[in-house]
Amino acid sequence: MGTLNTLRKAYGVLKDKTKIGLAKFNSNFKELDIAIVKATNHIESPPKERHVRKIFAATSVSRPQTDIAYCVQALAKRLSKTRSWIVATKILIVIHRTLREGDPTFRDELLNYAHRGNFLQISNFKDDSSHFAWVKTYAVFLEKRLDCFRVLQYDIEAERLTKLASGGSSRGQSRRMSSGELIEQLPALQQLLSRLIGCQPEGAASDVYLIQYALALVLKESFKIYCAINDGIMNLIDVFFKMSQDDAVKALGIYKRAGQQVEELAEFYEYCKGLELAKNFQFPALRQPPPSFLATMEEYVKEAPQSGSVQNKLEYEGREQVSEVASDETKKQGEIRINKLLINEQEKSKLEEPRQLIPMGDLLGPYETNPTTLEIEKNNAMALAIVPSGTNLASHDLSEQWELALFTTPSNNTTHAVESELHQLMYT
Repeated sequence: MGTLNTLRKAYGVLKDKTKIGLAKFNSNFKELDIAIVKATNHIESPPKERHVRKIFAATSVSRPQTDIAYCVQALAKRLSKTRSWIVATKILIVIHRTLREGDPTFRDELLNYAHRGNFLQISNFKDDSSHFAWVKTYAVFLEKRLDCFRVLQYDIEAERLTKLASGGSSRGQSRRMSSGELIEQLPALQQLLSRLIGCQPEGAASDVYLIQYALALVLKESFKIYCAINDGIMNLIDVFFKMSQDDAVKALGIYKRAGQQVEELAEFYEYCKGLELAKNFQFPALRQPPPSFLATMEEYVKEAPQSGSVQNKLEYEGREQVSEVASDETKKQGEIRINKLLINEQEKSKLEEPRQLIPMGDLLGPYETNPTTLEIEKNNAMALAIVPSGTNLASHDLSEQWELALFTTPSNNTTHAVESELHQLMYT
C-alpha cells in the first residue's frame, strides 16, 4: 500500500511539471496557468501564499473581465478533471480564499459561471480515499455560500462591523431588515450555518493537516454568520407581535431552528477547540433562547390576526384587553416574574461561564462590549491566521479579516420591547 501511494505521489508531481511546461509554451495566460497549477499541486500541504496572491492579482477589479472569467474556468476545469483529493481540496481552498480576500469581481464571475450549472463539479471524482466525503461537503458549503449571496444580495464577510462613537457596536444588515426580509433571508443564513457545521471532518480526515487548514477558513466564517442570524432573531422579536398569523408561524419556525443550531454550533466549536490551529482561540459561549419566551410566541401564533395590517393588530389588542382585564395586583406579579426570569438567566450564565464576558439579555447570547473586546478580536485573528511559515505575526494587522462582532450590546429599545410585549400579552 505504501509503495502504491508513493507511486501516485510521484505520478502527480510528474503531471504538475508537465502542465507547467505546456503552459509556458501554449497558453495565452501563462503566468496565471502556472500559478494555478503550483497553488493546487499534488503536494499534501496548504497552497503557497505567493501563488495564491498571483491568483488574487489576476482576478482583481483592475483586470479585464476576460482574464477573470478565464481564471474561474481554469479552476473549475482542474477541479472537474482531478482524481486526487489533495488537488481538489487545494482548489476549493483557493476559491474560498479568493472569495474571502479577493475582489468582488471574482465572486460575480463565479456566480455567472455557477448559473450555467458548471460550478464545483466533482461528479467524476474517482479518488478512493476516505477523505472524499469531506471534499464533497466542503464544495457544497461553498456552493451554499454563493446561494446565500443570491438571496441576501450582500456578502456577510464583507460587512465592516466597527465600533460606534457612542461606545456600542454597529449592527449588521439583518438588524435593519423588515419583517418580510427577515422571513425570506434568515432561513438562507440558517441553511448556510448548517452546511458550515456539516464541514466537521470524521474518521481519518480529522487528522489531516490540509483538511484542518481548510476547516480553519470555514471556522472563521461561522462568527459573522452567527452574528447575522443573532441580529436577525433580535429584529424578529421586535416585530413578532405585530405579525399576521401566517408570518408569525414562519417566524416561530425560524426562532425554533435558531435554538437547535445553538446546540449544533456548540458541538462544532467543542470539536474545533481540539485543533492545533485553534488552540489559542477564545470561543464565544452560546446560550439557548429562554423556553418561557418560546411558549409566549406559540400562544401569540394561536390568536394572531389573519391580516398583517396595523388596524387588525390594534383591533386584536383591543379585544385582548377587553376580554382579559387583569387586576393591578396581577400586573404587578407579572412584572416581578419577568424581572426574576431575566435576573435568573443572567445569574445562571455567571455561574456556568465564569471565564466569559458578562452575558446580556440577548436571546441567542451576544455579550456586553467592554474595553478589551477589540484586543480579544485581534488575538483571535492571530490564533487562526493563515500566513506563510516564518512570518512575523506581530507585523500583520489581521483584525480586519475577522471583525467577529460577537460581543455586541442589545439596544435598550429591543430589551424594553420584548419585556413590554411579554407583559402586554401575558398579564393585560
